[in-house]
Amino acid sequence: MAAQRETALFWTLLGRCRTLVPGQSRSGWSRRLSSLPPPPPGPWSSLSRLPYRDLYRLSVTDPDRFWGAAAAERLRWMEPFQQVRDCELSRGEISWFRGGKLNVSVNCLDVHVEKHPERVALIWERDEPGTEVKVTYRELLETTCRLANTLKTHGIGRGDRVAIYVPVSPLAVTAMLACARIGAVHTVVFAGFSSEALAGRIQDAQCKAVITCNQGVRGGRLIELKATVDAAVKNCPSIQHVFVSQRTEKPAVMGELDVPLEEVMASQAAVCPAEPLDSEDVLFLLYTSGSTGKPKGIVHTQAGYLLYAALTHQFVFDHQDGDVFGCVADVGWITGHSYVVYGPLCNGATTVLFESTPVYPNPGRYWETVERLRINQLYGAPTALRLLLKYEDSWVKKYDRSSLRTLGSVGEPINHEAWHWFHSLVGEGRCPLVDTWWQTETGGVCIAPRPADPGAPILPAMAMRPFFGIQPVLMGEQGEPLSGNNVSGALCLSEPWPGMARSIYGDHQRFVDAYFKQYPGYYFTGDGAFRSEDGYYQITGRMDDVINISGHRLGTAEIEDALDEHPAVPETAVIGVPHDIKGEVPFAFVVLKEDLPDAAAAAAVLQQLRKLVSTKIAKYAVPEHFLVVKRLPKTRSGKIMRRILRKVAMETTGDLGDISTLDDPSVVEEIVEAHNQYRKQREEKKK
Repeated sequence: MAAQRETALFWTLLGRCRTLVPGQSRSGWSRRLSSLPPPPPGPWSSLSRLPYRDLYRLSVTDPDRFWGAAAAERLRWMEPFQQVRDCELSRGEISWFRGGKLNVSVNCLDVHVEKHPERVALIWERDEPGTEVKVTYRELLETTCRLANTLKTHGIGRGDRVAIYVPVSPLAVTAMLACARIGAVHTVVFAGFSSEALAGRIQDAQCKAVITCNQGVRGGRLIELKATVDAAVKNCPSIQHVFVSQRTEKPAVMGELDVPLEEVMASQAAVCPAEPLDSEDVLFLLYTSGSTGKPKGIVHTQAGYLLYAALTHQFVFDHQDGDVFGCVADVGWITGHSYVVYGPLCNGATTVLFESTPVYPNPGRYWETVERLRINQLYGAPTALRLLLKYEDSWVKKYDRSSLRTLGSVGEPINHEAWHWFHSLVGEGRCPLVDTWWQTETGGVCIAPRPADPGAPILPAMAMRPFFGIQPVLMGEQGEPLSGNNVSGALCLSEPWPGMARSIYGDHQRFVDAYFKQYPGYYFTGDGAFRSEDGYYQITGRMDDVINISGHRLGTAEIEDALDEHPAVPETAVIGVPHDIKGEVPFAFVVLKEDLPDAAAAAAVLQQLRKLVSTKIAKYAVPEHFLVVKRLPKTRSGKIMRRILRKVAMETTGDLGDISTLDDPSVVEEIVEAHNQYRKQREEKKK
């Protein structure tokens, strides 16, 4: 016992010493560490072996012990934290691991380089199959340090915001980790957004630099990323540098702000000291659409986010040492942040960067990739699954999928047909399929079928069980918590968790109003849910004016703002309607000015509106349907009655409900008649 206590004390002291010298070369400490006995199991090592039911109970009854033990053992600290949490949900004040200092890039890179430097960290599955590139943890650390030093030499440091506008690639990961290493704040912008959408995010964050590529490659097509950035930064005076990487052979046209990234990085040192950062320093901003107003910059901080991403990655997907984790999301979304980059790398996994599309060069692309890379977990969106199940089963069966151990679904509730196809055909009925519910704001998975006790069932198309520390509450119409089972209501979470967002950048009051005002003392998700007879949760969809297009959340107000800029359009209203492949698509009701000369002029305006949305937001945001109406249904107070528009679009006008509050109820007949004409025209075109 005395020897064990001495060993434990030695490791504790050694750990404190090691945390004071970030960036230490491997030759010194690692040689000494390799000759020592392994550290004794700490409290988290013991706790994590408890059954799910007991571990979940502990996480909600004693969150300080649960999260404190996990943070102390799972993360490397430069200075230990003094308080596990300090939160007040009614004011949107969330703070975890106060007093602690650490560096996220150290936890994702250095700690693994010390143990297994030549383990593959990234497999870049490039657009053309069979051309994958593998990057070891040692190589990723060295490249991250070179890029971090490049940023520093160009005047970028702690707290500065850096926009990243690149395709799924090692550069994206390196850029994120380089910012984390020096304390800069990254905001990754999906590389399908337009120049105006990119500029809006840069302006809101007041970014100091942009990291981009000359071009992107996806589905056999070239995407002009640098040209998009050039158009954006014309309206962004805060930008001092544009770092340009070469993805293709085509030389980029360089301007006075532009920096040739590979050329400059080559002259930088491969070692960069890691900045000690406070637990609540900002790690990144990620912009997401809301039901009103411009996109909001969701703020995530250091320690809590990283811990939550790592634990959810491990427990939800059954990650084991040496696994190849295949999340096919884009790094421009929160799924890519948490389950392509931070979660897997913190856990020392090999993570796949999927640059291509599910159907390039053919519908077997996912399954050929699984066979070639020996992927153990595959995490994707229902949109892609609905697309692929329309092809012959032979596209799946021709490839060896025996390496798969867990399947995952993300972005929207998965429908039963896609669930059974994914589970039975792709997973051969042997792989657990975890339908995960979470949001940009939650930082990681909150409800999923796993973890669970051995033998616990997984029900089709249900998220089912709350993750550790997550306490769902369903609210009734009067704002009261609903007790018992077999009930539906507004999904709220009653207690804070480490991965949750801290604010909206530059507008904390908007953060409070959006998530904590409607149900004081609770986090309101904006989603509805059903709690089954057995106490399992099923997500029923959004309760606000946010639509889910192929897993991408988009506020209808954002589309309306773009449409309303057209001089011939005095007013619009956009709703979401179901779509077989995309889940939902926008349906736009458009009022045109009466002075348009003829139908041809109206058709030209609609074509201009499509281009306007594509330019201001992205191509995926362009409404699938445009219905020209004389006026919109409004209450006497001027509010658009959107439920009527939904019933018209869904052709369920048999029960319109109470329309007595409309300023002029006859408007409903006008809109129904216009929709009937629209439907006839579409049917005639199909013939």
